Amino acid sequence: MHALKGILAAIGNTPLVELERLIPDSRMRVFAKLERFNPGGSVKDRTALSMLLEKIRSGELQPGRSVVVESSSGNLAVGLAQICRYFGLRFVCVVDAKTTEQNLAILRAYQASVEVVTQPDPDSGEYLPVRVRRVRELVANTPHAFWPNQYANPRNPLAHRQTMGEIVDALDGSVDYLFCAVSSCGTLRGCADYIREHGLTTKIIAVDAVGSMIFDGQQPIERLLPGHGASLRPGLFDPDAADEVIHVTDLECVAACRRLTAREAILVGGSSGATVAALERRSPTIPEDANCVLIFPDGGDRYLDTIYSDEWVRGRFGEASHLWKEAAGGDQA
Repeated sequence: MHALKGILAAIGNTPLVELERLIPDSRMRVFAKLERFNPGGSVKDRTALSMLLEKIRSGELQPGRSVVVESSSGNLAVGLAQICRYFGLRFVCVVDAKTTEQNLAILRAYQASVEVVTQPDPDSGEYLPVRVRRVRELVANTPHAFWPNQYANPRNPLAHRQTMGEIVDALDGSVDYLFCAVSSCGTLRGCADYIREHGLTTKIIAVDAVGSMIFDGQQPIERLLPGHGASLRPGLFDPDAADEVIHVTDLECVAACRRLTAREAILVGGSSGATVAALERRSPTIPEDANCVLIFPDGGDRYLDTIYSDEWVRGRFGEASHLWKEAAGGDQA
């Protein structure tokens, strides 16, 4: 037996699974990197560990004294909360009204202090600027506070060089297309850095939300699903990281999540659904012998009251079940 030493040793080395039913009658191969198998349930576990571990080892963060303060829509908060609880660090997280009740319950179970921003920024109509302002206030007024700042911390993308390395190793270097949802740009930037450093020909498709301000050419609109897209361009943004950008709507994400469940029996969150929707849109122009990898940042169990709730979907998009009914063989309402 080879037991891991502590729960944090389980971060990384997540499964890469071939999706044989997602795109019917296609000869391209599609793989999903299932980041829900990190112990905190998402790809953000990698980011959280990378941003904190060096500070802990150097003594800059000290149990019983230091306070970690961060802004998050949910998944990074859970990753940080688990790590802070493991090392005995106090954690204060600023979230917003889009954060799921499941994530809030998990944060409180880890004994994190949670502040929920309920009013969006009056100029942009978005929560992120308000969250960041509140983090700055807390850091300025809290002794021994540390802000990891996922939006600008170079150790965020550094963590995802390993993510890409795991994908490349699993496919013996044969990765033709990588579909990656974007928010802080950490995963995108880290994967792109790995591809450049190793001279790979992988084409990176960045998947963003319609109404997000990360890339040019978008007008801000209300977005219902957390996890991808941003109302501010993050400091980690690299205009050359992606070969192509595909913007998807909230409804496209929901429908893609439902089709994925019907065809592959995999529950994922909205940002994973975004990559599925992007692949479906792009698939007619992808060579039939290509290897395509989708990074699924988290699972769907934290979205049962939204993406997988027929009532929630109807209330926001109207009757839309025809978008995934055929994939379920007519059995799903």
